Amino acid sequence: MTRPFSDPSVSGAARSGVADDGGRSLWSDAVSRLRRNRAAMWSCTFLTIVVLLCFIVPFFPIIQDPAVQDLSGRNASPSAGHWMGTDHLGRDLLARVLHGGRISILVGLVTTLVSLTIGVCIGAVAGYAGGRIDALLMRVVDVLYSLPFLIIVILFSALAKSHTERLTDGITALTGWNRDAVAPFTGLLPLFVAIGALSWLNLSRIVRASVQDLAGREFVEAARSLGLPHHRILFHHILPNAVGPIVVYATLTIPGVMLFEATLSFLGMGVQPPYSSWGVLIKDGADRMLSNSLLLVFPSILFVLTLLSLNFLGDGLRDALDPKSSRD
Repeated sequence: MTRPFSDPSVSGAARSGVADDGGRSLWSDAVSRLRRNRAAMWSCTFLTIVVLLCFIVPFFPIIQDPAVQDLSGRNASPSAGHWMGTDHLGRDLLARVLHGGRISILVGLVTTLVSLTIGVCIGAVAGYAGGRIDALLMRVVDVLYSLPFLIIVILFSALAKSHTERLTDGITALTGWNRDAVAPFTGLLPLFVAIGALSWLNLSRIVRASVQDLAGREFVEAARSLGLPHHRILFHHILPNAVGPIVVYATLTIPGVMLFEATLSFLGMGVQPPYSSWGVLIKDGADRMLSNSLLLVFPSILFVLTLLSLNFLGDGLRDALDPKSSRD
């Protein structure tokens, strides 16, 4: 990346004995603008709390086992023993919400990582190479756009179910871990791959446009004149300057993926019982909302607040990383 332009007046002041702070980089300006965005900062704080609650708190004894049933305490109201009450089988609702949030967040993060890996590589190669390679890759993207996304994900998850069973048995035999602890994550691998392998299409076009714009800049021409190989120019000089749109799109992709997983789970095609995600809990709550409305209220509130926070954070990152905002 190029150095920030120096102000002649500041340089003169430095020569006259006034201390020069050396200027500010693009990233420091972006962080400063992000900190001034209250909605984004509050969203970041809320997301941090949710992640800590879902991934750390369940390991402490203050949270009950979400699989333990107490039929004598079914549909109990919130109390000191059960902060969110219990479900129709007497299971602690808070424990189920936190464990379900762990799976929903993992689906969003891992799937987005798969999408980023595929989309960035294909978009970068298409934008930098141009010509026939660009035309071929973009026609592949057009063909994938025409496929029914939901049906492909469902079929792929069904076909890969037998393979995940063997993978679970192999990991259990190799590591000695409890099968119940391994199965929820290996069972979600087809879902990760299916959603991530088809959700990179928009990202590839965004990266392609950014790379095409940066490929004609002076610093790229300078790198070519030095005889640097194409892969080094692309991955060490062009892509680092396109990281802004990539980060923004990734932040906005996570809530979309989580919502899609919740839709699949609501339809019975996602996470399967006895394991749960926020989508599974919302489905259970919708089926029993007349007998116990809290089963629907608590998971829905946490799910909606998480999605809103991710969207607010994505909007904040977009405003912070927008070069036009530096003029404000």
